[in-house]
Amino acid sequence: MSHKPKVFKKESITVDFLVEKLRNRVKIPLESCNDQTGEDRKVTESNLHRPGLALAGYVDLFTFQRVQVLGNTECQFLDHLENGARIDAFRKLCEYDMPVIFLTEGNRLEEELIQICTEKEIPILVTPLPTTEFMTAIREFLLDQFATQMSIHASLVDVYGVGLLLVGKAGIGKSEVALDLVERGHRLVADDVVMVTKKDEQVLMGSGTDLVQHFMEVRGLGLIDVRSMFGIRAIRFQKRVEVVVNMELWNPDEEYTRIGMVDDFYEIMGAQLPSVKLPITPGKNVTVLCEVIALNHLLSNYGYDPAEVFAKRLADRIQSKGGNAPSRGIEYFEHDYE
Repeated sequence: MSHKPKVFKKESITVDFLVEKLRNRVKIPLESCNDQTGEDRKVTESNLHRPGLALAGYVDLFTFQRVQVLGNTECQFLDHLENGARIDAFRKLCEYDMPVIFLTEGNRLEEELIQICTEKEIPILVTPLPTTEFMTAIREFLLDQFATQMSIHASLVDVYGVGLLLVGKAGIGKSEVALDLVERGHRLVADDVVMVTKKDEQVLMGSGTDLVQHFMEVRGLGLIDVRSMFGIRAIRFQKRVEVVVNMELWNPDEEYTRIGMVDDFYEIMGAQLPSVKLPITPGKNVTVLCEVIALNHLLSNYGYDPAEVFAKRLADRIQSKGGNAPSRGIEYFEHDYE
């Protein structure tokens, strides 16, 4: 089955969804002040806003469409206002269609102010977390929700802790190689359709789809449930995509790398990933080669490049004016006869 890459990006999430995930997945304690569900209110971006200037009366640059966070500064500012001025300032704030207001560090609003939000159907929630800690957690969650995603026809396997993305034409053997890697003790993340999420400029996270999860289609065998067959140790639900293994049929007219293992890059949503072009021929042990690619990537992370080491050794030999005939690897053979 062939799939063309498709790019996705959420336009919005509901406040109800945001609150539910913050409570149950991010484990942030939240208490509702006015029982507004927020199921009809939308969050459209990952940026947050602290409306201190808006409470003071300056609303020209008030980004009301963002999630609003009131910390100690905003709450103490309201407390220092006279009762009438406090209500007027807060009522002016609520004239804007804000999606939700979060109060941090256990701060509370007076009943009159809560009532104003209730009339405008703006949910108010309180968390005991410090403002900086809460904003870091919610911003990370929102960045994940609004991250750009792409579906790729590939297989993603965790090999020695390295996320290998196996790409190539349909029928080239990606699933078979992934299955062989699982049988050798590595972990399957996704097969056939990999959902790649751009977490940062050069950080891509891969996962499977809700429907397929860890099912695998192998031509001639049909569907295989890797989790049921090999156990929980054989799967992962997510993994960073670190190296792309481009599988293709051997082409005698193609020039393949002989010394350097990684000399090319594969672009996914603007991120440049190291790529290895792996020619497929009958009898070639592609699974072992994938393990070597992963181990070589680990070595490169520690600053070791075998091509550079060999080139330096060759340059040193030339500089020392060694003989043309290759010498033995050791100077003296000990008594080891078989």
